[in-house]
Amino acid sequence: MLHKVGHLSDIPEDDALTIDIEGRPIGVFKAAGKVFAVKNICPHKRAPLARGTVQGTMLPTSCAGQYQYGMENQVLKCPWHGWEFDLETGKCLFGVSNSRIKTYEVSIRDDEIYVDV
Repeated sequence: MLHKVGHLSDIPEDDALTIDIEGRPIGVFKAAGKVFAVKNICPHKRAPLARGTVQGTMLPTSCAGQYQYGMENQVLKCPWHGWEFDLETGKCLFGVSNSRIKTYEVSIRDDEIYVDV
């Protein structure tokens, strides 16, 4: 079911809007011109993910032991212990855990944000 959660201007770039839909805590993020919605609870220690940062991360290269920065504005970093999640898929990065965060489909109509719960 689609829920209107606000206007695009309600969310500053690289910041989050926290909302509650049907008892579900949700963080809505705007980064790199896209809007993402995730469950606002880290699976590790239940930290409020909306207080985390959206950034990139270090990625392994084809050379053993070498890394390069990538995924700019696609990674949500937990504010408590630094766990990193792919905002598109919710997947925890780099094998720290098989955990993932719940993601919700977002649609934009006339600059209004809708989250499908």
